[in-house]
Amino acid sequence: MGASLLIPKGWAAQRRPGAGLKILVAYPPGGVSDLVARALAKAMADQLQTPVIVENRSGASGTLALELLQRSPPDGQTLVFTAAAAVGLLRHAAARRAPRSAAAAPLPVQPVAGVMRTPLLLVGTSALQASTFADMIEAARKHPGMLRWATTGEGTTGHTVLQRVSQLAGLRIIHIPYKGGGQQLTDALGGHFELLSTNVAPSQLSALRDGRFKALAVGAPRRLPVLPEVPTLAELGYPSANLDSLFGLFAPPGTPSQVVMRVHALIEQALRSPAIRQSLLDANNQPYEGSVQDFAGQVEHETDR
Repeated sequence: MGASLLIPKGWAAQRRPGAGLKILVAYPPGGVSDLVARALAKAMADQLQTPVIVENRSGASGTLALELLQRSPPDGQTLVFTAAAAVGLLRHAAARRAPRSAAAAPLPVQPVAGVMRTPLLLVGTSALQASTFADMIEAARKHPGMLRWATTGEGTTGHTVLQRVSQLAGLRIIHIPYKGGGQQLTDALGGHFELLSTNVAPSQLSALRDGRFKALAVGAPRRLPVLPEVPTLAELGYPSANLDSLFGLFAPPGTPSQVVMRVHALIEQALRSPAIRQSLLDANNQPYEGSVQDFAGQVEHETDR
């Protein structure tokens, strides 16, 4: 399919001379999400033969970029790459301001295309004396409030896992929220806290191999081939905490369906690139495959969760 067939009607007329599409990444530079978004932007630019600009707009657990998206024209020229959990946060925040439940509130942005499912990796840093998940639970029970667990922010998948483990086991663990993965990883390697929810990326795997991190559990449907000895949270007796993250691209609310479908086709074609697909698999992410409707349904499920 030619690129001209994928460009939504009106894009060429609406764009400023020399301007292209824009992807707002809801996380800081250098992380897995940022690298994936930039690889997608390059593939899309090659298809369209026009620039695709990437801007990092991190903050507020991924919702800052979505709030900017809500104020953008619904023409398909501005997209946000973020986790579905961030959409859930924004939806619940809107529901609190209005006399209705979050389930009754519409999605605050328009789902366009899923990109990947990312397993969660729970590790212990050099500050953690325990070497297994069971030992960590025992230590947390003996010393309430002494363990610190870092995540990429309030309401993220890592934070949800922390809350569910704490509630089910009757623990009091201190939450350390970060704005993204870069500084969080640096502080984790420095032993600034005991526990970390993170991605299964090359830097994390390297820290596991050389003993700077201890793998405690993964949030995934099954054990990961790269870490076959590490149990899932479901295996450890915490099935409701056994969560991974769904990432994708979103458009402003009210974007016409024909524009959404054309942008989805553009992204889908980019995701079929062998280089992009392999980069996702190399970072232990599962490429997402599904229609706009499938992705929107998954986002609804994530917000309910």
